[in-house]
Amino acid sequence: MADSAQTKERKASGQIVTKSDVIYRILRTVGQSALYLALTAGAVVAIIPFLYMISTSFMTLGETITRQLIPEVLQYSNYVTAWNEARFAKYFLNSVVITLTTLAGLLLTSILAGYAFARIQFPGRGIIFSIMLATMMIPESVLMIPNFLLIRGDIIPLPGGSWLNTLQALTVPFMASAFSIFLLRQFFATIPYELFDAARIDGAGHLRFLVQIVLPISRAPIMTVFLLGFIGSWNAFLWPLLVTTRETWRPLMVGLWTFVSEAGPETHLQMAGAVITMVPILVLYFLTQKQFTEGIATSGLKG
Repeated sequence: MADSAQTKERKASGQIVTKSDVIYRILRTVGQSALYLALTAGAVVAIIPFLYMISTSFMTLGETITRQLIPEVLQYSNYVTAWNEARFAKYFLNSVVITLTTLAGLLLTSILAGYAFARIQFPGRGIIFSIMLATMMIPESVLMIPNFLLIRGDIIPLPGGSWLNTLQALTVPFMASAFSIFLLRQFFATIPYELFDAARIDGAGHLRFLVQIVLPISRAPIMTVFLLGFIGSWNAFLWPLLVTTRETWRPLMVGLWTFVSEAGPETHLQMAGAVITMVPILVLYFLTQKQFTEGIATSGLKG
């Protein structure tokens, strides 16, 4: 009886490992190894095109024709040639102005609307929020023609007439995002109401509470909205190509498309131009990666 009691105590303390425990640990190790192997394979498949693009951007034209994987001598002059021939300086500046203007409007509308849906009681709030979420199901291509007619002034008279070939056409339609409003609304809804009650006792209203309390503790989701908006605006191609017929406000992606069409078989210069357009996004992502993942993880799905 004494031996039986000691055996039970040793099992409870984990000193005795049963056969089933060994099998479970082996299966768990195999499962984790298979998962890591699949993730590694997926990462390799995803990163190979980018590595090849960077490698090709440093090659000569002859090396690209012979399909070499690694250049014998790094041709840094490809970037200078691509920058000058494609007039990237103008397109780059246009993209910076367009992106910053769009982000300013996007953050303003997303923060205010997200806070209103999360903290302010007003008639029809649930219905309006549901309708807004339903718009996320509409394909972007379906909205292309209505937005184009709006920008051209065919539906609503616009100040100055048509907005084609203007900064407004490239920024105003993207200054509001249903997903960004939804993301911030979900985070704002998790903030305890006790904080607002304490702020009200101090005489603060909704605007002061939003600026002094909500925004400082919402940096992660706001940075997520900023990053997603930056990527969307910087990579925009079809809409700028549709609403611009001159180079005045054409962004970098349209300039890259024009350069690729004009460069013809100069693959090394095309790849150099592609790397130039990609660098700002990579730099921004590496600088804000922590805030981005934290913003997605902490926004939650609270109703």
